[in-house]
Amino acid sequence: MGSALRAEASSPQTNSRPLRAWQQAALTQYEEQSPKDYLVTATPGAGKTTFALTLAARLLARREVARVVVVCPTDHLRMQWADAADAMGIVLDPGLTNAVGPVRAGTQGYVTTYAQVAGKPMLHAARSTAVKSLVILDEVHHAGDGLSWGEAVEEAYSFAARRLCLTGTPFRTKPDERIPFVRYEEDTFEGDDGERGVGLVSRADYTYGYKEALADSVVRPVVFAAYTGTSRWRNSAGEVVAASLSDAGTKSVEMQAWRTALDPKGQWVPHVIAAMDDRITHLREEGGMPDAAGLILASDQDDARAYAKIVRRVTGKAAELILSDDPKASKKIERFATGSARIAVCVRMISEGVDVPRAAVLAWMTSYRTPLFFAQAVGRVVRSRATHESATVFLPAVRPLLTLAASMEEERNHVMPPPKTVQGDELDLEPLPPKEKDADGLTQWEALEADARFAHVLHSGTAHTGEGSGPTVVVAAEDEEFLGIPGLLTPAQTAELLSKRDDELRLRIAASHRADDGDFMLVEDHPDEDDAGRSWRDAAELRREINRLVNRVAAKTSSPQAVVHTQLRQSVPGPPSASASVDVLRARRERLRTML
Repeated sequence: MGSALRAEASSPQTNSRPLRAWQQAALTQYEEQSPKDYLVTATPGAGKTTFALTLAARLLARREVARVVVVCPTDHLRMQWADAADAMGIVLDPGLTNAVGPVRAGTQGYVTTYAQVAGKPMLHAARSTAVKSLVILDEVHHAGDGLSWGEAVEEAYSFAARRLCLTGTPFRTKPDERIPFVRYEEDTFEGDDGERGVGLVSRADYTYGYKEALADSVVRPVVFAAYTGTSRWRNSAGEVVAASLSDAGTKSVEMQAWRTALDPKGQWVPHVIAAMDDRITHLREEGGMPDAAGLILASDQDDARAYAKIVRRVTGKAAELILSDDPKASKKIERFATGSARIAVCVRMISEGVDVPRAAVLAWMTSYRTPLFFAQAVGRVVRSRATHESATVFLPAVRPLLTLAASMEEERNHVMPPPKTVQGDELDLEPLPPKEKDADGLTQWEALEADARFAHVLHSGTAHTGEGSGPTVVVAAEDEEFLGIPGLLTPAQTAELLSKRDDELRLRIAASHRADDGDFMLVEDHPDEDDAGRSWRDAAELRREINRLVNRVAAKTSSPQAVVHTQLRQSVPGPPSASASVDVLRARRERLRTML
């Protein structure tokens, strides 16, 4: 059955999963108001994709729209959206490029990226107005990433019939980066100098925060395990400086101590990786999550590669190394999401929107510290599948990260404060790693060594050290191997256990350093999965097969490939392969087979 027939035969209103209460409430509100613009703010993992596609299916079924256009941040998310839509009987093409004009026949729309929209906004404007369209702007805060993206989105979709904006973290701090199609209201803010001024705050049409999602068991509770340690580095004057992560003094010293701790040559990284691996092992063997996995976020690709080697040395297992410049990155994410690998190391590839439900542990080994990135990254490990599951985030015990962790349950809006408060705030958003050498080739900073020690567990905004203050924590012998899940052990007991494990982990790391590294594969290669049966994947595979057959026909007949393509289109009329329907592509494939 062709894609078009299959899409028509399957009811787009059906959904294999029942809607959550918030999704149903938001749909009811939307249908009562029937707005042109609608903004949903929902915590990562709450199910924004399901909500959006259910709404799209209803609008398509009632013929209130004839096309669905999804705009998302990355190419991998294009495929994720297309797969989710396909499961609901909506055929969206994730491979449509700016070089192809019309939307492919047999589809009900396409998925693109903000970068592509910025490349040719007028092309996307033509596509979204050729027929009545619903434009879904996923993680719409990206439309505030610089004026060019925001202006392009506004230019492309100002005249679309309907616009649905989705975000889990709708906040920015720059007053000149207002997000298109989002409603703002004035609000009063108090600056660092005590002066009050008027700024702007976004207003969502429907909000579903982490606190509500936690109460509904939609997301997992999060325990933050903070690790301190002493970092030693050499500054530009050649002096050796030592500072504790949790008591670094000035922001500059804190940042350099933090960056030194993240250096792959030190002891902080392997120690925390060992603690992370212990947590994964417990979740798999005792915690009811036999497929539990962990994510390591690195600052850059060099660190990511080094961390993958440390994972292999400490755990004895190869990590899945996922880098943005790897053409197989999307396949690796899919493989990790559905496979059995324990740990994936990446930079930013799976920090936002990517669905890996089995990931329940996160190691924060990056110098990024914006509220936006923090919320999105932690959102990768909070998606709940069962009520007993929890998430654990291992992080450096530095003030900026502990502040973000303590405010996880706060609702956030897109805030644009008065200009006076912006200047100071922006400096505290995202630190750059210290440069090792300046323009003259002089050393500015050199990491020497760093150790790691468990500091405390942060749960619901409260720190538990597991030692010293408060009543004695009693942990049963059978729980000694347990890294606490909220509700089974208290946060204080969790802290006590992590503290007790420190010495054992330190011995384990020392042993791993003595072992011979040798040469090993960083990533285990797996056979490619069979993608047959997925409508948008059918078209992509058919196009590849046609190109292979054209090459064979051209070789057999000694004709140029362009001539064979022309003959093929004359024999099987229709648009070029890039925008042809599955039925046309199949007919062309059969025609080519007869020519061999």
